[in-house]
Amino acid sequence: MNMAIVEEKRTVSEQAIDLEVNGEAHRLSVQPQWTLLHVLQEKLGLTGTKEFCGEGACGACTVIMDGRPVLSCMMLAIECSGKTIETVEGIAKANHPLIEAYIKHSCMQCGFCTPGFVVTAKALLDRNPNPTVDEIKEAMVGNLCRCGTYPAHIKAIQEAAAVLKVTAPTGGARP
Repeated sequence: MNMAIVEEKRTVSEQAIDLEVNGEAHRLSVQPQWTLLHVLQEKLGLTGTKEFCGEGACGACTVIMDGRPVLSCMMLAIECSGKTIETVEGIAKANHPLIEAYIKHSCMQCGFCTPGFVVTAKALLDRNPNPTVDEIKEAMVGNLCRCGTYPAHIKAIQEAAAVLKVTAPTGGARP
């Protein structure tokens, strides 16, 4: 039996989405299969968010969406229209105390996992400004580090929480 292989060229229709990323509004044309990670890196040039496992198991691609940490490799960009996204670049640009604390406590060796840890820690501190060690461990459980820097992350998060407590204006608003 002779089977001919026929390649069919499919036209994928793109759809416009609106995202607010790190305080800036973006209107983007996306293909239905694109992940939020792909759009952040390839369309917006935000390369701080990393792809490591591509399966939602490591936390390196974590971003904050509408106040919650999410795995951007598991989110279809088309489903994120109208959402507010915060990446590690936005956290750094805001000069969040986590950045300095992560440097001070040497929370990175290779540094590949660091953006995901910082973003997850920021989401934790946004919802719980004074977490216990157990609450920090629970929040960070989805972030993997091949270099084994876990104890340093706890110290950095505790220090950033202390800085935020001192620098927070009356009324509880924080950077």
